[in-house]
Amino acid sequence: MPELPDAGSLPARLTPRDFDHWNDLVTASDDAADREVVAPYTGDAFCTAPESTPDDVATAVADADAAQSRWADRGFDARTDVLERFHDLVLDRREELLDLMQLETGKARGDAYEEVMDVAMTSRYYATRVADQLASERRRGALPLLSTARVHYDPVGVVGIIAPWNYPLTLAVGDALPALLAGNSVVLKPAEETPYTALATVELLREAGLPHDAFQVVTGDGATLGDPLIERVDYVSFTGSTAVGRKIAAKAGEELVDCSLELGGKNPVYVRPDVDVDTAVDRAIGACYTNAGQLCISAERLYVHEDVYDEFSRRFVDAVADLEPGTEYAYGVPVGSLISESQLERVEAHVEDARDHGATVETGGRVRDDVGPYFYAPTVLTDLPRDATAACEETFGPVVNMEPVASDAEAVRKANDTDYGLHACILSGDVDVARAIARDIDAGTISINDGYVTSWAAHDAPMGGMKDSGLGRRHGEDGVVRFTEKKAVSTSRGLPFDPVTGPTDLEAKVLAAGLKLWRHVPFLR
Repeated sequence: MPELPDAGSLPARLTPRDFDHWNDLVTASDDAADREVVAPYTGDAFCTAPESTPDDVATAVADADAAQSRWADRGFDARTDVLERFHDLVLDRREELLDLMQLETGKARGDAYEEVMDVAMTSRYYATRVADQLASERRRGALPLLSTARVHYDPVGVVGIIAPWNYPLTLAVGDALPALLAGNSVVLKPAEETPYTALATVELLREAGLPHDAFQVVTGDGATLGDPLIERVDYVSFTGSTAVGRKIAAKAGEELVDCSLELGGKNPVYVRPDVDVDTAVDRAIGACYTNAGQLCISAERLYVHEDVYDEFSRRFVDAVADLEPGTEYAYGVPVGSLISESQLERVEAHVEDARDHGATVETGGRVRDDVGPYFYAPTVLTDLPRDATAACEETFGPVVNMEPVASDAEAVRKANDTDYGLHACILSGDVDVARAIARDIDAGTISINDGYVTSWAAHDAPMGGMKDSGLGRRHGEDGVVRFTEKKAVSTSRGLPFDPVTGPTDLEAKVLAAGLKLWRHVPFLR
């Protein structure tokens, strides 16, 4: 039986009873093994969560499948009502959710707040748009006046979501919302490090009126549960590393199951010579150090035009040196903890390898165990050789490499010199020039004069990666249509020839002449 936390180890708004209730929401057998969940601020386990098994996955998918058609039959209006109530509940219970996210991830409260706002905005966006986005559409038939075609958007069935630990609210539930509104049911496998944020949010969805079986949660190791989930669901949504994404894509292909994957990034920021330097420094810090760098669209490469490099680099390094991490459950802390010892070891290894290759650590470059066991000082590297690990691999921590460039063209070339293509940022005093540069950068989203928020919060625009950064898009119409099967229904009102024997010589000539005429009639094109 899972061990519950001691009340003294929890933020004031959370109680041991909460975790007991959340554990009951997991699809797991009564004799399931337990997994410790660690609080990064202290490095101590504060609770244990049930370990679901492959058999539990089968049960969860079967229950979700049985509930799906009843949920879909409710129609858009009823499903929208649930999401609108959920929107309000998330905002009303935000303080408890913020405490829980900080407890599980060690992130700063401001970073956790972004997740609450994102999920609320996602709910509102799709609740107001999905009926139009998935409405049946009339399309042109094969022959004008003689045939018609309509496209319908049917739910795929059961959507499996495999979520990461870095944004346990946004990336566990944000994709589930459009999937549910499209009439699907969901089986979620949250990261083993952060099960309770997902479970607490599922509880809010049920409180908002979602049928219990329509959203199932299995918890435990992804390597154990991933394949059994993909084998049984009708669609897979995954956010995480490129290495794991390749395995999921291969398994999905084997099962002929469609999937969307948001994967790794090595995202650049380009600072043009026409910037206001003070503003650019603030925007660059937000781009690089939000969530201690544990954000798929955060920046790890900073290219600064040589005309402003000296001034910008001096101010940037000074500002980064002033970023003081903390463990408070309160706003105002700029940088939180890394998630785990293994993540800390990865960041340390990247920085030490950079030093070994001759890079200069301008600030940071050390563990901040005076604050907590997994804290790492925000770090700026310069003179980083191309063969250093931190130059080409995603660090996923508070580390950025800064270097000068001589022109826009050089900045674009260096920005594109990577296997990844998730996000980029351009800081410029001339928006038109920045937009032109953006067209040449190989990235799925590009923010101008902002680190990432304008892209992340643009819920009407698609978001995803190019190259090794993934497949498919979330947000916008793309973000909900992916969870549907397009069904085309065509109707004949009579053919101009016998459908069995085909046209006569005269009918063939008339049809060919008609097609040539058709090309010149605008309203028939």
